[in-house]
Amino acid sequence: MKKLILILSIVFACNTVFAQTNHNLDFEILENETAKGWKSFGSDNYKITYDTTIKQNGKISGSIESQNGKSDFKALAYTIPTDFDGKKIKLSGYLKTENVEGGFAGLWLRVDPQIGFDNMQSQQIKGTNEWTKYEIELDYNSAAEKIVFGGIIVGTGKIWVDNMEITVDGKPLAQAPEKKLDTAQKDKTFDNGSNISISSLNNNQIKNLDLLGRVWGFLKYYHPEVGKGNFNWDYELFRILPKFQNAKNNIDRDNILASWIDSLGKVKRCKSCKEVAEDAFLKPDLDWIKRDDLSQGLKEKLEYIKKNRHQGKHYYIGMMKGVKNPRFKNEKSYSDMKYPDDGFRLLSVYKYWNMINYFFPYKHLMDKDWNTCLKEYIPKFINAKDELEYELAALQMIGDIKDTHANLWGGNNKIIEQKGDYFPTFHVKFVENKLIVDAFFEEGNTPSGLELGDIITHINNKSIEDLVKEKHDFYPASNQPTRLRNISFDILQSTNNTVDLKLVRNKNALNKTLNLYNKSDIKGYYRWYKNEDNEKSFKKLDNNIGYITLKNIKEEDVKIIRKEFIDTKGIIVDIRNYPSAFMPFLLGQFFTSKTTPFVKFTNGNVNYPGEFSFGKQLSIPSKGKTYKGKVVVLVNEISQSQAEYTTMGFKVGDNVTIVGSTTAGADGNVSSINLPGGLRTSISGIGVYYPDGKETQRVGIVPDVEINPTIEGIKQERDELMEKAIEIISLNISKKPSVKN
Repeated sequence: MKKLILILSIVFACNTVFAQTNHNLDFEILENETAKGWKSFGSDNYKITYDTTIKQNGKISGSIESQNGKSDFKALAYTIPTDFDGKKIKLSGYLKTENVEGGFAGLWLRVDPQIGFDNMQSQQIKGTNEWTKYEIELDYNSAAEKIVFGGIIVGTGKIWVDNMEITVDGKPLAQAPEKKLDTAQKDKTFDNGSNISISSLNNNQIKNLDLLGRVWGFLKYYHPEVGKGNFNWDYELFRILPKFQNAKNNIDRDNILASWIDSLGKVKRCKSCKEVAEDAFLKPDLDWIKRDDLSQGLKEKLEYIKKNRHQGKHYYIGMMKGVKNPRFKNEKSYSDMKYPDDGFRLLSVYKYWNMINYFFPYKHLMDKDWNTCLKEYIPKFINAKDELEYELAALQMIGDIKDTHANLWGGNNKIIEQKGDYFPTFHVKFVENKLIVDAFFEEGNTPSGLELGDIITHINNKSIEDLVKEKHDFYPASNQPTRLRNISFDILQSTNNTVDLKLVRNKNALNKTLNLYNKSDIKGYYRWYKNEDNEKSFKKLDNNIGYITLKNIKEEDVKIIRKEFIDTKGIIVDIRNYPSAFMPFLLGQFFTSKTTPFVKFTNGNVNYPGEFSFGKQLSIPSKGKTYKGKVVVLVNEISQSQAEYTTMGFKVGDNVTIVGSTTAGADGNVSSINLPGGLRTSISGIGVYYPDGKETQRVGIVPDVEINPTIEGIKQERDELMEKAIEIISLNISKKPSVKN
């Protein structure tokens, strides 16, 4: 089940640890009919009140109520500073509900930036309930910038929230120890701005800023004193920039860089530093150090640091336990900067380029040479004249890494604002390279006479082909089917409440002007996109065929499935979704009679940034009675990440056929990245490969039998992949690679 992701933009408060009683967590202090310190976010289709009649404690409670039966979400939010230490933070509070339907109610707690989040969605609190105490506990650490929490309702109904409390490691907040700041955290010189101004850029300036970005990133991840956290490395950029900008020539430039390196402290000879592993899959790309226009003295200093680089625990980078995808640590998001200044925008492009350069496992699979991208994007970031252009520059650069896990969130959402708040009452997707009406959100509803299978050729007099070309660079994706999937999600989204369409139906051209609506006014919209239901994850079809969908499967279902499906003729496993539970091993072992390797990974190296090596391969074990029938696994462009990994696990089964179309091509645990202005993105953090070394990234899971939906099939409301799966099982067709419909 997909988690609801809340995007906040709330001001970070002061730096003093307050006693619990000094916070207004029980809503008792009102200012102009609003509880002091409390804010709200979400849809306007809800009413916020501070109720003096119904309360759990004291005189007042906070309340949220849906209006006119419209379904969306609304949350109350309170922010506290993070000037305390601890390992666990707990929110407790009381919740009362009335007729909550079509969603859930809950408390919610978030530790920023992206350290922890829970909104109690998994508890599915619905209906009418009297005051009940709930608790949420999350991990906490010194990297936290703020704590945000409150109450939330998704769907219709009414909730009351009251008597909240924050505890740290089981003690009241007032008793939490004061946060011990690292050397880097104590440096607040540029908290209010970089004081950097970069005028119109010429080619030489761009070339020099390209060099500075490389040196800055190299020192960040290689220099021992930076690795220890002895410098706020963001702010060191702003200290060197004025001198660097005033360099008269290359000699002066290199002397400034050499002096900067010397000022960081003496680098001792490293006894534990190893050479790049001979069998490393990817090796650090540091050839720029040898470029002809660098002075010999600067080259020698950089080479010395390379050979005597930081080892062990690093202040700015680590690897997640177990999986070993990169964890970008102590990276402030500067979310209070609505439009970062020149210095912070330059910092943004430097940060991202170097994170990808040293810790993205698929850099070799990009269409572009990443070495050219720093020089390309420096002027785009610097010349971005407002928030929208800054977000677009970031999104375009993110798109260049060709990773479906990468996208852009947070900030001021100017891109989303530009797209508009109005949506159609129907769903479209690309079928046979044409944009097709393939579903209506409300069953039986065909607005304005549209029909399933209608081909949309123009939107507001612009051809679909031209629209796809315009949007291409701003929709990060590993492959084109997935990009088209993402484009189709909002290609009809608009700032206007009507849209002009040109259609083709049964070879006849039609013109339609349709109304668009706010999402909350479209019945069935959220149900469609959440793809949630309360049905069982498995059932039997005709002819003794079992069917399993992973979209709502639970671990406890597997034991029942193994028992009830053992004697079926075949099993269809539908992974045209995101699995709600981790199934590669638990269900995969039902399909294999012997332990079989199915995957191996590459991981980055904190001790030699830029190096990636293969670890041990993993196998699907055989456990219990093995299924003897035919297994058909259904996939398409919706199958992404865990869905793809799960398919790999099932694929090695004794009698398994993969049916469908190429998947999203984004596998490997996700690593999050913060950029100035509150921007957030992510990457696939480990390399995922078949045991023989074949790629999965960008390629996706290639089906054994390729079947794509057809326009005729859409018109007839057929599931052509299901039909092929049933045919394969019924006729006992053997596995054949690359069979197309």
